[in-house]
Amino acid sequence: MSNDTLLVRKDDLHTTRLHGAAEQPLADGQVRVRIDRFALTSNNITYAAFGEAMSYWQFFPSGEEGWGIVPVWGFATVSQSLHPGVAVGERLYGYFPMAASAVLTPERLSPERFTDAAPHRSALPAVYNQYLRTRSDPLYSPGTEDLQALLRPLFLTSWLIDDFLDDNDFFGARPGVALLSSASSKTAYGTAFQLARREGIEVVGLTSAANKAFCESLGCYHRVLAYDELDQVAADVPCVYVDFAGNGALRHEVHTRFTNLKHSASIGGTHVDQLAASGAGKSLPGPRATLFFAPAQVKKRSGDWGPAQFGQRMVQAWEAFLDRVADPKAPWLTAEHHAGAAAVQEAYAAVLAGRGDPRVGHILTLTRENP
Repeated sequence: MSNDTLLVRKDDLHTTRLHGAAEQPLADGQVRVRIDRFALTSNNITYAAFGEAMSYWQFFPSGEEGWGIVPVWGFATVSQSLHPGVAVGERLYGYFPMAASAVLTPERLSPERFTDAAPHRSALPAVYNQYLRTRSDPLYSPGTEDLQALLRPLFLTSWLIDDFLDDNDFFGARPGVALLSSASSKTAYGTAFQLARREGIEVVGLTSAANKAFCESLGCYHRVLAYDELDQVAADVPCVYVDFAGNGALRHEVHTRFTNLKHSASIGGTHVDQLAASGAGKSLPGPRATLFFAPAQVKKRSGDWGPAQFGQRMVQAWEAFLDRVADPKAPWLTAEHHAGAAAVQEAYAAVLAGRGDPRVGHILTLTRENP
């Protein structure tokens, strides 16, 4: 069979092409999975935008110079197995290529998970190399697979951002303001959902004028401002900036305006065409913009609390967030399904360009069978 894969030019994220290649025979100890459904969000655009700096291109090498495969989160079913501990038909949640299938090398198996031991992934962050076995996954429920694919990895980042800021007492900005750019993005409003529960922190969402009403409707921001309304926040207020947009001009404006800026965290790059140039943050006033790396906080908190307590806290936070997102009276997000190569390319282009309704999440499949 052929494995269809969406390739992206590393130096021009707008250029894509579909690559079909014959599936190669498995080696002993490997399994092949059919990728049934995966989410496509601005988070995946961040993976591409920071592909070189953060090694995201290395997870699933394309084998073609200049072309990369964007990693995605989703669900897959084992279609072939030469590993005694992994059965055909088993369902997995994890980090996959934007493709119809993938080959994994399971290692360190437990009832809950295993690690892909492919040599090229050995030096990459472990959190991305773990595959959760849905039959034992405490966060899994069959009826919420779409929301899990769309929100689960993003909310983990949101939860860790909130915890990181609280762990550092907001760098002296409590009481004060947390400014969040790209406020309509899922990682931003997941972060706002958590931050809004912190005493002494006013959560201010920054967004485009077109998305302002949507952000206000979420109820997790104390205030929502369009990007040209930044002057409505007092210039001398103690504040932290959580930047999901990566917009160089906006970051410069925040650093220049706020004389009491205590911390500037760079999370993502949803504004791909306005990304700050590498090294541009060195000349900004105030604290240096620092890239937030979620796996580092996972490692710290797993050490502070122990893996079991870390997992319990994460599950509790996730369940509370999911209840709010899926509230039948006023859901924050609904899933829209796309199948086939043309549909996947179109959805990728739309997300890259920032088009579409923030209330709608994209669930995609490149498999030739229905998930």
